[in-house]
Amino acid sequence: MSPVSSAQTSPDINGQARDVASTAPARVPSIPLSAEHSPQFTEASVGGLVKEATIQLSTLIRSEVELAKAEVTSEVRKALKGSVFFVVALTVLLFSLFFLFIALGEVLDIWLPRSAAFSIVFVLMVLIAALFGLLGFRRVRSIRKPERTITSVRETAQLASRRKR
Repeated sequence: MSPVSSAQTSPDINGQARDVASTAPARVPSIPLSAEHSPQFTEASVGGLVKEATIQLSTLIRSEVELAKAEVTSEVRKALKGSVFFVVALTVLLFSLFFLFIALGEVLDIWLPRSAAFSIVFVLMVLIAALFGLLGFRRVRSIRKPERTITSVRETAQLASRRKR
């Protein structure tokens, strides 16, 4: 891979020119679309043409993979930043549930002794936690290993070992 460098400046808050490279990486790895040292074929042999096509196809595939990784990384970062707000909302909701259960205990206190009312709320909370724990356990237990991927990797390894012989 050949590094791509960028020497850019942009004005800061005071209007002074500052080097952007100090805030961004100086070199970004990239894959060229053409071979850096592409051989010049003077004769148009089939072997030479196949070799050149293979080199160019390999470079193109590597470039596509790098592009896909860059795009996915960018989108994952956006998703992580957005998910922080969901985590904060769920945390606030979780703390709000305490007040709901206290209110439920107070309502039951109207008809029952206070200790019985809050004991009922406690048992209700334990049952809800057990139910969600059981559902989570069943979901985790149902996770299977990726059979198709494992089979595909084994087949590829067998083909590669056969070619080396």
